[in-house]
Amino acid sequence: MTGFAREEAVDRVEGIVDTVASDALPVPVREVWVYGDLALGVDPVDRLDVYLTKDVLLRDQPDAEAEFEAEYGIKGVGKSVRADWAREHPEYLRANTNGHAAPETCLAAQLLDSDEADAGSETDGDEEPIHLEVCNASFEDNVTQRLRGAQLRDDYTQLLDPRGVCLFADGVRSETAFEKLRSSELAFPPLSTALEMLGMDESESTTAAEAVHAWRADQEGATVRGDVI
Repeated sequence: MTGFAREEAVDRVEGIVDTVASDALPVPVREVWVYGDLALGVDPVDRLDVYLTKDVLLRDQPDAEAEFEAEYGIKGVGKSVRADWAREHPEYLRANTNGHAAPETCLAAQLLDSDEADAGSETDGDEEPIHLEVCNASFEDNVTQRLRGAQLRDDYTQLLDPRGVCLFADGVRSETAFEKLRSSELAFPPLSTALEMLGMDESESTTAAEAVHAWRADQEGATVRGDVI
């Protein structure tokens, strides 16, 4: 799949928000943002970028871990993801490379209904072009953290585009934000300018923006990135 018509992209992210607001999830989700093409008013939308702020489970049903490890070979259910959710949706249960239940890929499997949306996975190009960022920090806090990390490592490919729109926060859905997305009313500066506003100098912001655009252009299908701060 090569992209979305703008109206289709808004409908798609609206469906994600509907699921977050009403369905059982592997972990609680506090915020849903969009950034990239959809936030910028681009039509068609080559890639739909969605950011989720999730809670870290501190205690759910740790005694359930053995049940799921025996049946599915996956550790950590009842600790890192909800056991009741896993019983209801075993088809969305996903593990990381260490065999532990991975909240970000479980969320991606459910919200994107995708078998390929695994961190670092290869896709066949037929998957919806959606990128899901999942972190325990808010979008705005993570923008700052990722900027600092990119500057320290001199690697700008994992910068988080700061030009985002909040669609859902703490149980409240923003109908105004959806209306503005549909009518392309939101105005944002170029990425390099947005990065300058966060403290980068002109030369660095231009280099960083070019790296982000090049990385993004190389992505295909459904992808997910998990982050913990």
